[in-house]
Amino acid sequence: MDLKEIMAVNLRRKRHDLEMTQEELAERAGLSARYVGAIERGDVSASVTVLGQIAEALGIEPGDLLKRSARLSKS
Repeated sequence: MDLKEIMAVNLRRKRHDLEMTQEELAERAGLSARYVGAIERGDVSASVTVLGQIAEALGIEPGDLLKRSARLSKS
């Protein structure tokens, strides 16, 4: 699994944990909901700047979105 896929899974999981919609996350991060959806699907790679905006909107460290979890490493 590459970093783009790891970020997609972590982003979706964290957003769901916070019971936040893609639209809410997009608004908080200053992005379009369509772009957030594309990142979550792994269709596009987020820049470091966008990674920071998303992490801030979620209240986490940017690196948390790039960490391979135990669940992911078994895939």
